[in-house]
Amino acid sequence: MIANVADYEKAQEEIQSLETRLARLQSQHPLGDKGFTKAGIRKLIARLHEELAVFEGSQEAHESNSP
Repeated sequence: MIANVADYEKAQEEIQSLETRLARLQSQHPLGDKGFTKAGIRKLIARLHEELAVFEGSQEAHESNSP
């Protein structure tokens, strides 16, 4: 669960890393090969996007952006 801005930034970095890994797997292994690995990475990316959305919608995110 993302509780603060540092966790938010860490999650964004993790998404970028996972997307890079997924792109590498897709280029190295044709359709159907390593399907479970690719699906697992997609699930991790989706979970992180959901957590980012929850954090962005929280009051803490609004307070941290206030001047």
